[in-house]
Amino acid sequence: MIILILAFLGGVLTILSPCILPVLPFVFARSDRPFARNGLPMLLGMAITFAAVATLAALGGGWAVHANQYGRIVALVVLAFLGLTLLSTHLAEWITRPFVALGNKLSQGSSGNEDSIWSAAGLGVATGLLWAPCAGPILGLLLTAAALNGASVQTTLLLLIYALGAATSLGVALLIGGKVFALMKRSLGAGEWVRRGLGVLVLAGVAAIALGVDTGWLTRVSLTSTGGIEQKLINAVSPPQAPESVPQAGAALPVEGQMPSLAGATQWINSPPLTTESLRGKVVLVDFWTYSCINCIRSLPYVRGWADKYKDHGLVVIGVHAPEFAFEKDPANVAKAVKDLGVDYPVALDDNYAIWQGFHNQYWPAHYFVDAEGQIRHHHFGEGGYAESEDLLRRLLTEAGQKNLPGGYVSGTQQGVEAAASRSATVSPETYVGYARALNFAGGKVAHDDAWDYRAPDTLTSNQWSLDGRWTVHAENAQLDKAGGHVVYRFRGRDLHLVLGPAADGKPIRFRVHIDGKAPGADHGMDTDADGNGVIDAQRLYQLVRQAGGSGERLFDIEFLDPGVQAYAFTFG
Repeated sequence: MIILILAFLGGVLTILSPCILPVLPFVFARSDRPFARNGLPMLLGMAITFAAVATLAALGGGWAVHANQYGRIVALVVLAFLGLTLLSTHLAEWITRPFVALGNKLSQGSSGNEDSIWSAAGLGVATGLLWAPCAGPILGLLLTAAALNGASVQTTLLLLIYALGAATSLGVALLIGGKVFALMKRSLGAGEWVRRGLGVLVLAGVAAIALGVDTGWLTRVSLTSTGGIEQKLINAVSPPQAPESVPQAGAALPVEGQMPSLAGATQWINSPPLTTESLRGKVVLVDFWTYSCINCIRSLPYVRGWADKYKDHGLVVIGVHAPEFAFEKDPANVAKAVKDLGVDYPVALDDNYAIWQGFHNQYWPAHYFVDAEGQIRHHHFGEGGYAESEDLLRRLLTEAGQKNLPGGYVSGTQQGVEAAASRSATVSPETYVGYARALNFAGGKVAHDDAWDYRAPDTLTSNQWSLDGRWTVHAENAQLDKAGGHVVYRFRGRDLHLVLGPAADGKPIRFRVHIDGKAPGADHGMDTDADGNGVIDAQRLYQLVRQAGGSGERLFDIEFLDPGVQAYAFTFG
């Protein structure tokens, strides 16, 4: 129920999005007509079309995106006709004559003053095709979930609820607009001029959408943005899990529940399938991770160390690989990462998030400590607390009857990408490139699933980033359509990482990194040389910068010398 309310409220807020502005004149063109025969069919047509297009965009892949583009072209043509008929009654009679026979008349200027439910619904369909690309964070979450979990009735229902929310806010605007326009016509006697004025606005809106103004200039001049409001709604209905309390020495450990089933794993690596029953008598550490997550990678030296140190003393470590990005659901990618990262303990592939949901987990990495009776006794989210975690493991092993445990603590590594993060308090935040979760983007509105020529601004403020060149931005990544594209970021931190992948054909992609306009030199990362050169040959996290002298603010610029690269997310350390 909560997610339905969230989807509805997200749809209501969509009317505040700047790219909706050119659509509103189409709605007000019918604001003086009976709502039941005009406004209501139009709103229903818009909601159904919006949900259908969004579902196709989320589940159907590239062909659906192209279908949506063609739909927008059709919608623009239809609405341009509408604008012309509003400007000229004679033209309206001529243009709409063929549509009368088909029941799709789109203007009141055809043969007579009769209202047509079908023409109103047709206008709603056209409006829905134009409205669909205007998405805030909530719709982004719905589309991302659809892409990760596949087609379902639930996905379509959520998208329809979102669309009904949008239709509700539009309906209110229509009712208010109808009263305003009726008052204007009665007091001024200028109905025909109002009609022509609406025609001008309709044509201006068509031109704005066709030229891409709705995804650029209108965003910069908009007086409101729904992103922050929607994010607050998300946080309100789905608050983050409370952090764990550090167990006091000698204090009894609480029982947080029984260990959930592992049956939802889609595949196992390094082990046959394990069950909660087969693990009875063993102390179990469950580590939720995903191989492109920098926080997970930095905690791996400790998890690997515990698995090796206590494997002969009753400890079983299970890595539950819950993918964040679609490419992390490929078993071959995970198997390669497991080998490259030196993970030799059992790994359960949780592609459907069944185990994740069983633990009610929300974080990467997350560690759950299970005693020999199958009871969860503690949990820890994120990096750090390694000595306390090892003390807890030793305590549970002792309770299980283990003796002569090896002493000391497992230490981490200061090498490569697994090195602990810097202690800087001003390090830049994790930043997603796909539109579903993108923040701090500079350079105008992001075009959703459409190829677009981006131009990075001359200056960026701290933690701002931008694209340059021809890119197609999808929900979880941005793909370069033409060689020579850039991604720029003004960041703070010792390390800069970027999750990247080659195109679908797997052909390696060359790149070159600059810091403050120069080759990185001693500040290059593991995946670049001193001149900033590197190659993308797999879908993974790439370390591009490791500053040799601190973590001050720098301007990062990566240029891709070949097309097709897919950029997912920045992380820092």
